[in-house]
Amino acid sequence: MRIEQHPILDFQRGEKIVFFFNGQEMEGYANETIAGALHAAGVRELSHSPELRRPRGLFCAIGNCSSCFMVVDGQPNVRVCVEKVRPGVRVESQRGKGDLI
Repeated sequence: MRIEQHPILDFQRGEKIVFFFNGQEMEGYANETIAGALHAAGVRELSHSPELRRPRGLFCAIGNCSSCFMVVDGQPNVRVCVEKVRPGVRVESQRGKGDLI
């Protein structure tokens, strides 16, 4: 289920990288986005709508929508569709708007 083509983005895979999603070890590749790595691992629910808490998944993959807000290394509201995977990064699900830091 790894995204191989996109009409706007270019995917040039690098080496395998280990990161963490909700405390679970996951694998991605250098130059791959967090959302792309999660999608390849079968994760379809990335965030929830602020008001009704409905699940949201990968939608635009270019940072224009708000469907992929997650907490990355403690920072809320990060658009993981444009944030690259890096070794040891900790990604957590976010419900609603997230807390301001």
